[in-house]
Amino acid sequence: MTVPPRVPRQGEKTAQFPAPLRGLGRTGTQSRSDRPCVTELRLSAFGVHRGASFPLGPLSLLCGPSGSGKSSALRAYEALARLGGGAELGEVFPEPADCVPERARPDAQRRRGFRIGCTADGPEGPVRLDVAVQAEPRLRIVGERLTAGGRTLLETALRDPARRAVQAAWHTAGSSLVTRAPLPDDRLGTALLPLRVAGRTDGQRQVLAAAQQMVVALRSVFVCDPLPHSMRTDVPLGTGRLLRGCDNLAEVLWRTRSECGRRHGLLVDAVRAGCAGPVHDVLAEPGADGTGAGGTVRALLDRGDGLRTPLGRLGNGELRYLALALVLLTGPGVLEVDPAGEVPAALQTLTVLVDGFDRDLDARQREGLVRLAARMCERGHIRLVGAVSDASWAAGTGGVTVVDLAP
Repeated sequence: MTVPPRVPRQGEKTAQFPAPLRGLGRTGTQSRSDRPCVTELRLSAFGVHRGASFPLGPLSLLCGPSGSGKSSALRAYEALARLGGGAELGEVFPEPADCVPERARPDAQRRRGFRIGCTADGPEGPVRLDVAVQAEPRLRIVGERLTAGGRTLLETALRDPARRAVQAAWHTAGSSLVTRAPLPDDRLGTALLPLRVAGRTDGQRQVLAAAQQMVVALRSVFVCDPLPHSMRTDVPLGTGRLLRGCDNLAEVLWRTRSECGRRHGLLVDAVRAGCAGPVHDVLAEPGADGTGAGGTVRALLDRGDGLRTPLGRLGNGELRYLALALVLLTGPGVLEVDPAGEVPAALQTLTVLVDGFDRDLDARQREGLVRLAARMCERGHIRLVGAVSDASWAAGTGGVTVVDLAP
């Protein structure tokens, strides 16, 4: 029996990637092209999408009416990111039937599924990943293709439905043009290649470099949907890393206010522009238990005249604005993300996914927030994909890619 390769845990030493992406790229000088990033999302058959392709820039807004598939597109992106990080298929798709197009009919073997993919650009040029998932009767990856420069570098296919494995073939360009071996059908083969490919030939090194570019582009993703009602209460101190609902925002402010004065100053400037009344500072203090260390903390706005306003008194729009500004002005060390530990942070890009980017925001807040996002994304270390019902208000902002999903 073939034992499927084990996916290492975060922080565990893994097989090293080839030099082209570990260093400064082909030119020997660092540039934004050295940061792998996803530049296209493809939903061949996923939810309401059939044969859809979405270009993604540093700051992309998916717009369209309710039911047009904005949330589905973000869900597909998140799924690819988690698979790229080594997650099992069942963890990523707990209800896989919900992802199957509504009118998709099962075949003679009662099989139904969906297909998603993306393109990651970087030092190796555009690298494409396409994944076919069988949702019924058994959840499994039945096909995967990794391509670059018109060449198929990895291809998998389900040969024996009775086995929990797919047959994989990857480019070798040595004594044998391809290497064939089974891979598990509940993991992304691209993420497993570093554990299976030695990197002895030029072909193997090309496969590894392309796989790494795709994995690095996918992994550093922070899914964010601030929940105002959860940010109004005292929170316990913990890791100091912001959760996707931003409900521990007070805990993060308790940590970050003293760690980087410059970024905190930028946050205060942003909050001053988006919240009603004067804002002198944004801070956290010990909560109702009065201890701080080991207890609870709460966040407040210092009005500069001796008055401190607890976040519980702010409106939903102000809270969402504050939370999203904090996300844009921090990074992987503060957000709850899983970056590629074997690649220097300077060669990675954090991608923020926000459903309802403009939810509860007034015109001043959403325009100020998109301008802040454009400034931060322009620097190359962060990208953002947000869903909005209407993006006409952002169309004139430089650096914004608007993707209209209206039927």
